[in-house]
Amino acid sequence: MSQSSANVQKSGALITDWRPDEPEFWQIRGHRIASRNLWISVPSLLLAFCVWMLFSAVAVNLNKVGFNFTTDQLFMLTALPSVSGALLRVPYSFMVPIFGGRRWTAFSTGILIIPCVWLGFAVQDTSTPFSTFITISLLCGFAGANFASSMANISFFFPKSKQGGALGINGGMGNLGVSVMQLIAPLVISLSMFAAFGGTGVAQADGTMLFLENAAWIWVPFLAVFTLAAWFGMHDLSASKASLRAQLPVLKRAHLWIMGLLYLATFGSFIGFSAGFAMLSKTQFPEVQILHFAFFGPLVGALARSAGGAISDRWGGTKVSLINFVFMAVFSVLLFTTLPHNGVGGNFIAFFGVFLMLFLTAGLGSGSTFQMISVIFRKLTMERVKAEGGTPEQAMREAATDTAAALGFISAIGAVGGFFIPKAFGTSLTLTGSPAGAMKVFVVFYIVCVVITWAVYGRKSSR
Repeated sequence: MSQSSANVQKSGALITDWRPDEPEFWQIRGHRIASRNLWISVPSLLLAFCVWMLFSAVAVNLNKVGFNFTTDQLFMLTALPSVSGALLRVPYSFMVPIFGGRRWTAFSTGILIIPCVWLGFAVQDTSTPFSTFITISLLCGFAGANFASSMANISFFFPKSKQGGALGINGGMGNLGVSVMQLIAPLVISLSMFAAFGGTGVAQADGTMLFLENAAWIWVPFLAVFTLAAWFGMHDLSASKASLRAQLPVLKRAHLWIMGLLYLATFGSFIGFSAGFAMLSKTQFPEVQILHFAFFGPLVGALARSAGGAISDRWGGTKVSLINFVFMAVFSVLLFTTLPHNGVGGNFIAFFGVFLMLFLTAGLGSGSTFQMISVIFRKLTMERVKAEGGTPEQAMREAATDTAAALGFISAIGAVGGFFIPKAFGTSLTLTGSPAGAMKVFVVFYIVCVVITWAVYGRKSSR
């Protein structure tokens, strides 16, 4: 038996010796274990994104089943999960080193059953107060926080040369939950699927039945299955263990806030466009049945994220991000040419095509900026520990911990885009009757990101 194989120590689901950056270890044992954890993490995160976007499918139908909420109230229900999700990503980013990836993935997936079951019953009782829906909406935000802990956990399993691709797959396939929700929910609410569990449905004016509870309950069995899969199939790494105190110093690094800004421009754009695209399209092109096309954008963005991580592993995250920000600014400018003016003109096909390119670049950039975070924080921490006289093993361990904490915290900053972008569109429409004002802000923001990426990470003198 080889030295590497003999040194792999396991105690149940706990792995006490983990050295993914050693080629022999990785080839003999590491790759198989890492892949197993990745492919349980991916569907768990996908389901989390489905729950996070739950109210985007439910809110638009609440008044159809007998409620009488105002438009502002309905928009509030769709926005609140992004707010609570962003805030909760901060503590979630520290949970894996404290509790372990297996335990935390099982717990954070299992608790999502609560808002799904509760919402299914709440939508069937028209006496349910708005405050109850606010509570359920905030609970759905726990699903958005799962991204931070999931990405932090997967970062521990893969060597630095493969982290971009692994994080791109985990994040990209997880992001598919946005598209999956927007595709599946409109289909299942027309079917009687859960009559045995209390699903009654509501008759509509055209004689059809609307089973709105299905939009929430359809995810419960899948959540239960992958909660069990995480508990029995994933692993905890002793190398990832760290106290909260050991993780907090990463917040003092300027690079965390710089990369947080860049990630806000990429993932924030993806989740914000996903939340606001259908509503924006309806205001600009009311004759188009946008719900038939809305899921395409998030689908393109989610798939592009996986590609962005893999491309960055080959060409470098900084180079990919820099080029990508340029294209984001260009496509934002092109969008102006597709919009109607004072309700006249405009071209929906061009509008839809340009927005697909924005989803594509937002997805690619999400993958490339995440790869940058992994490379930057691993390098900085290892250099610091070695300068302090620490051992290579200590340097690698602290680098993994700092990288995971940074990934989680930066993901919290990015999630704010899920609230900011739809709000910016709404404010611009209210003040000017056009989304052009909001798009001008986005153009300037993307140009700023081009400058920051080049000045801080792209110039030879800054590398």
